[in-house]
Amino acid sequence: MRLRLSSKAKAMVRMIFLVVFVGWLMIWVMLPTKLYKNTWTPNLEAKLTSTYFGGQGTNLLLFSFPVMFIAAFGCAYLHFQNRSTHSNDQSKRATHGAAASLKRPVRVMAPLGIVSALELIFAAMFVALLIWSLANYLYVSFGHLHMHKQGEKIWQAKFRSVSLRLGYIGNICWAFLFFPVTRGSSLLPLVGLTSESSIKYHIWLGHVSNILFVAHTVGFICYWAITNQMAEILEWSKTWVSNVAGVIAIVIAVPMWVTSLPHFRRKKFELFFSTHHLYLLYIIFYVLHVGDAYFCMILPGIFLFLIDRYLRFLQSRQRTRLLSARVLPCGVVELNFSKTPGLYYNPTSILFVNVPRVSKLQWHPFTVSSSCNMEADQLSVVIKTQGTWSHKLYQEITSSLDHLHVSTEGPYGPNSSHFLRHECLVLVSGGSGITPFISIIREIIFQTQMPNFRVPRVVMICAFKNSTDLAMLDFLVPISGTPSQISQIQLHIQAYITREKEQPKTETQKPLQTIWFKPSPFDSPIAATLGPNNWLWLGAIISSSFLMFLLLLGIVTRYYIYPIDHNTEQIYHFSYRALWDMFLVCVCVFIVSSAVFLWCKKQNTREGNQIQNNEIATPTTSDGAPMPWFSGADDRELESIPHQCFVQATRVHFGSRPDFKKILFDLKESDVGVLACGPRKMRHDVAKICASGLAPNLHFESISFTL
Repeated sequence: MRLRLSSKAKAMVRMIFLVVFVGWLMIWVMLPTKLYKNTWTPNLEAKLTSTYFGGQGTNLLLFSFPVMFIAAFGCAYLHFQNRSTHSNDQSKRATHGAAASLKRPVRVMAPLGIVSALELIFAAMFVALLIWSLANYLYVSFGHLHMHKQGEKIWQAKFRSVSLRLGYIGNICWAFLFFPVTRGSSLLPLVGLTSESSIKYHIWLGHVSNILFVAHTVGFICYWAITNQMAEILEWSKTWVSNVAGVIAIVIAVPMWVTSLPHFRRKKFELFFSTHHLYLLYIIFYVLHVGDAYFCMILPGIFLFLIDRYLRFLQSRQRTRLLSARVLPCGVVELNFSKTPGLYYNPTSILFVNVPRVSKLQWHPFTVSSSCNMEADQLSVVIKTQGTWSHKLYQEITSSLDHLHVSTEGPYGPNSSHFLRHECLVLVSGGSGITPFISIIREIIFQTQMPNFRVPRVVMICAFKNSTDLAMLDFLVPISGTPSQISQIQLHIQAYITREKEQPKTETQKPLQTIWFKPSPFDSPIAATLGPNNWLWLGAIISSSFLMFLLLLGIVTRYYIYPIDHNTEQIYHFSYRALWDMFLVCVCVFIVSSAVFLWCKKQNTREGNQIQNNEIATPTTSDGAPMPWFSGADDRELESIPHQCFVQATRVHFGSRPDFKKILFDLKESDVGVLACGPRKMRHDVAKICASGLAPNLHFESISFTL
């Protein structure tokens, strides 16, 4: 049973989260100061005995616990909160006050992409934190310079100090680096973000941290060369940081960084994808270099990412039941999967797809085109053949297969259908960018059946290269829907064919082809990784695994490390402490996550078996005759009609591109939501118009993985 939180309760919980988060940030602000070193740390360490946690106790309390608290109880909040119904969403019109102004794009620039005022403010605050920290670190260190070699000059000691503190600043970036790519974390929806929209923050933090770490490395190499200590580069100290581990870490990081630059990522995605999986080795050697104390400062991001990544791995090991595929002659295919009715997602969500027959290693994200309200037991994605992987998939599907092995991961998406709050929706797409808007149209079609629902006017602006791509509009009606449903909404479509100056001569158009796949007992419907109570179970995993980690760390430190340090003349190896931390984190996450996942899998399997029993029936034609699993044009007369119902709603322009400024400025509604998905230039052009301030009724949102 899902309890509902009152508005006061939700406001109170959010205030608690805000206070804890602000306190956590203030600790980072105070970290490089004398007050933290001379007052806070000694007092805390005196109260938190080092017997059980060594020198990590203070950092675990100040840096790890606050974020883990927010992540764990944030899951409970997301589960019990009063999820606004679509009618409530619709009644809460987007405000035109300060909050809306801060979310409006203010800068559209190539390196950063589309940036809102709120993002600029937080970026400026983060840069200020880095500058503040560096300045205070240098102020404190210059006041107590330590000569590391006899005869070392003051400027050399200062140069070394600057190089060392650049590494400290890079560590701050690492404290935030993994939050944006933790797809299933509660932290993103708590602040209104999705994994797709927050990717750019990971990119920004990655660039800044790599610049700092490269400067840190080059600085130390120069220092060692100047002071004739180049042998230090290969030192693996037993009592302090390992230099060679840091060198190995940066050697791994540089290829990851270079291949993630826009040119490599767009032109050689597979190279970027492969090298980026070196992050596991990078983390290991990075932690060996910085040690256990600094590891605890960045632990929350890595801990939550590891939980999320392991749960995604467990979900991706299952084979997904592919029901059918609708194939267009223009090289577009819609895959229809089975899903459990308890799986809830919002429009514009994404699903990661792997087809071992095409590539065993490659996973590609696709926008979900279905509506979980309109299609309770199915989930669909639309794929356009644009690369090697998608071309091979298209060939496999059209090669008379009766079954295709597919694995999926997700879906991931927004926590609410916020677009329903607008009076008018403008959906701007280019090419395959139309796919997220298919789910929005289907959701609006469903919501028209709800009482007291005010249907927003929808203006869809589509740009295609060729007129054959217009067939993608057929997907606006689901495979189980009826063409008459599209007439229930106020839909106006402006289609622009950029590479054809006039309408081609009428030719016999190939019909939309439907392919049905045989069910397999080894396949299962798409389900939430941890079942209907996904957030509650995730909160239980986070809290239980973190408490288990603290318990095991205390036992290992007290009964193994502490006796070596205090009862013998030998000092426990500095790097071994970090290895213990990483090992215990992995063990705790794997044990707790596996146990919860297996328990939830049993529940999902029961539901999946019931669904499978209802799906074994052989597909039939409109007159009830049995139909082969692989079929050409669907004889059920469902596929040839949808395009006809769009004729009156669609205006096609040949040989021209849309005039976004004229179209957007002509809209008279007071609240217009503008969503753009497609090529970067198109999204940037639309964002610049909305950022100009000439039309305050426009509220822009970009749907893309790129900047």
